[in-house]
Amino acid sequence: MLDSDLRRMPRRRRPRLLDVAALSLLLLPLPAAADPLVDDTTAAPKAAAKSSAPKISSATFGGLRARAIGPAVMSGRISSLAAVAEDPLTIYVGAASGGLWRSKDGGTTFSPIFDDYPQSVGVVRLAPSDPNTVWVGTGEPWTRNSVSYGLGVYKSTDGGDAWKLMGLEDTERISAIRIHPTDPDTVFVCATGPLFADSKARGLYKTTDGGENWNKVLYVDETTGCADIDIDPQEPDILYAGMWEFRRRADFFTSGGPGSGFYRSTDGGETWDEIRAGLPEGDLGRIAVAVAPSRPNVVYATVESTEKTALYRSDDLGLNWREVNASQNVKMRPFYFSELEVDPTDHNRVYKPGFMLTISVDGGKSFTSMLGGGFGSSVHPDHHALWINPNNPNEVILGTDGGVYISYDRAGSWNHLKTLPLSQPYHVNVDNEIPYNVYTGLQDNGSWTGPARSSGGIVNAAWQMLSFGDGFWVVPDPRDSNIVFSEMQGGRLMRVDKKLGVIKNIYPYPVEGQDDLRFNWNSPIYFSPNDPSVLYFGSQYLHKSTDRGETWTTISPDLSTNDPARQQQKTSGGLTVDNSTAENNTTIFTVSESPKNAQVLWVGTDDGNVQLSRDGGETWTNVAPNVPDLPAGIWVSEVRASPHDEATVFATFDGHYQGDFAPYVYKSTDFGASWTRLGAETIEGYAHVVLQDSVNPDLLFVGTELGLWVSLDGGVQWARFKENLPPVPVHDLTLQERESDLVIATHGRGIYILDDLTPLRALTVDALNEKVVLLPSRPAEMVVAGTGFPFALGADDEFVGQSVGETANIVYYLAKRHLFGDLKIEIFDQNDRLITSLPGAKRRGINRVQWPMRFKAPALPAATNLVPTFSGPRVPEGTYKVKLTKGKQVLEGEIHLVPDKRSPFSDEDRHLQQKTALELYAALEELTGFSAYIWLG
Repeated sequence: MLDSDLRRMPRRRRPRLLDVAALSLLLLPLPAAADPLVDDTTAAPKAAAKSSAPKISSATFGGLRARAIGPAVMSGRISSLAAVAEDPLTIYVGAASGGLWRSKDGGTTFSPIFDDYPQSVGVVRLAPSDPNTVWVGTGEPWTRNSVSYGLGVYKSTDGGDAWKLMGLEDTERISAIRIHPTDPDTVFVCATGPLFADSKARGLYKTTDGGENWNKVLYVDETTGCADIDIDPQEPDILYAGMWEFRRRADFFTSGGPGSGFYRSTDGGETWDEIRAGLPEGDLGRIAVAVAPSRPNVVYATVESTEKTALYRSDDLGLNWREVNASQNVKMRPFYFSELEVDPTDHNRVYKPGFMLTISVDGGKSFTSMLGGGFGSSVHPDHHALWINPNNPNEVILGTDGGVYISYDRAGSWNHLKTLPLSQPYHVNVDNEIPYNVYTGLQDNGSWTGPARSSGGIVNAAWQMLSFGDGFWVVPDPRDSNIVFSEMQGGRLMRVDKKLGVIKNIYPYPVEGQDDLRFNWNSPIYFSPNDPSVLYFGSQYLHKSTDRGETWTTISPDLSTNDPARQQQKTSGGLTVDNSTAENNTTIFTVSESPKNAQVLWVGTDDGNVQLSRDGGETWTNVAPNVPDLPAGIWVSEVRASPHDEATVFATFDGHYQGDFAPYVYKSTDFGASWTRLGAETIEGYAHVVLQDSVNPDLLFVGTELGLWVSLDGGVQWARFKENLPPVPVHDLTLQERESDLVIATHGRGIYILDDLTPLRALTVDALNEKVVLLPSRPAEMVVAGTGFPFALGADDEFVGQSVGETANIVYYLAKRHLFGDLKIEIFDQNDRLITSLPGAKRRGINRVQWPMRFKAPALPAATNLVPTFSGPRVPEGTYKVKLTKGKQVLEGEIHLVPDKRSPFSDEDRHLQQKTALELYAALEELTGFSAYIWLG
């Protein structure tokens, strides 16, 4: 507050000066006998010897919350759907890698209800006789190259409020669940099993006691899993199951083989007969089966085979079959599109989700795509889940790679549900605009950019699509963020002008004497941190451009193993060849240049090489053989040079393509001559990315398939960051240096931002040894709030990403939860006059208390009751003192309030505005006779 303004105030309103003693900022530890989770600081602290750092946990970071910003305008891949027929307002959505969501209002709004559990959902199913009994099988069954995995089957008996693990943890992915129509304790679980390894956990399981015990009732071998199952709703002892032999590697996919087959049981799954009458000869692949609910003797199946992939029909309970349709959408990509549904009231009306949704009304003889979706349609292509209301078949819910759609006219027209933030980013980058923008590429949803913050929240319309295809790397030009470089599968590199919307293909071609270029499905784009004109792009060679991709120079030999056995993409797929570049291998996957020396270049390949050049690309050395305990040929998911030392580098390796889910995170401080493994006993999930903080070299982050992990001591101890961030795959991390923000690309829940790493940077080992520490924060920006009409931007049916609050943060660390004595925060001006007092948060670990930077709202005269209540005026910019009182301990610090970086107003203009607002505030107090200030006097 300005001194001149204070002098004009009535004496009874003036603050009383407080004499605050200069007390210690740090409190000493309690004696060893104290309760480790309870803190009582009302007693005087006793001296104690400093010990090594205490063990960190997720609670250490508990007061810091990551905020989800989307994008949700295009949502993400949906793996399963369910709804309550008697109450169609209740809908369950299972996401490929974004968890389980529930709506209680017919899809207008959704809430996540599975955030403590694996986020890859294979199937969600409700018991027909008790819709409050919900089963979830984890692990996506649509086995593309980038799927996540599950950890068993879960059950809820209260409609999804609480969950219990019911076993089958080793199945990895579950494709179908069927529940007895009248007995909710009798359940069949169809376990597809691991994608990249043999496993005895594959097969069909049955329980008759609600999941307490399981029997494997159908099993072929370690390479063959259960692809689908259906049950006769009138004679539930009759079941049909498709068994599927399959395998993925990093460089190849095989669907089908002698293990695949179609089976039928008539005794509740106790015994099974293989069915072949009328089905194609030779090896079979993936099979989907659907019983017609209104006439169960009619059964449909899509069958992948060497002879002919097609839709088959039986009219005698599955004993004999005939081919009825082999149209394109029926037979397309059977490993990925293997969903089949029959109208509950019309046995001849068949739905086949695929690239688009096709429908037959004549028992499968013919299909039409006019009611579905594809390119040029309003419905996103690639359809994986379908639910038809058995009580009202006009209501149909469709799950696609672009989210969820609802139809109320039997799939004639569709409504897209725009509240599900299930996008699947691969990478993330930022620019330096104010506010800064985030750039990301999404699985099957192109490349996008959106603001990191926006007044009122980040709405879907704030996101701008930049390019198409599967989006991977999206990097703004450091010199001009209007120019963006974007890549889609197979190395198709594009330069985008954001303002004009113009796209130019700029990917390199082989020069004379070079082999054909091999690009990873997810090829790296990288700008030099030393020279912003230098752009790198990777095939099997490292390419360099200094003219925004107009021309390219190859600055390396082939840096991969160039193993011909790993170059079989053109024949990948098994019974159905699937050359989408997803299995392109022996390529460069990650590139880094030392910020300390532009001559130091690092490259990691998808076949296990870590290549180093110390002369700008003239010569290269593969240092991967120096990495201890590393499987041969393992995928190098990240190599990142340290921002602090040119000899230091971090790397992550991903072994899940070999069936190895261990986290391989390493650090070298001698240019790769030797390596130290980090977090092997603590970090969970295979590792995608590692990042060292640019300010505090001991602050490290690792993204794995099961979340975000943090170390405060250079990698000795690790803990998962949980606040508002579920155990979702984290594929990429980047820093926005100006704002000190960590930007997180989750493959399943979009982009998250952990605002202001300043407190974490200060939470050193020494600080962790203290009982309480007042931590610094970045200056609080007094953002000029925008105006507008929020209701014009959408209603409850639109996702709104969380923006930065218009508050200043007071952050402190508590070694133990505070239970006894005062815990409060007081804020003073530079003359020690009290501005406000705030209650302190008391949780163990980091606590963040928000101050709105305003005085208390004044009371209004009774005659103004039609005037909306408004907040008090903002305090002036400047430095304020913070006093944290904890029992008998007092800590002091400062907080800095700065103007909006975008503000065009001068210091004099802002001073006059503040002065005028305070005068009006004081006058209103006089008018109402109410003291709105928290003064002592």
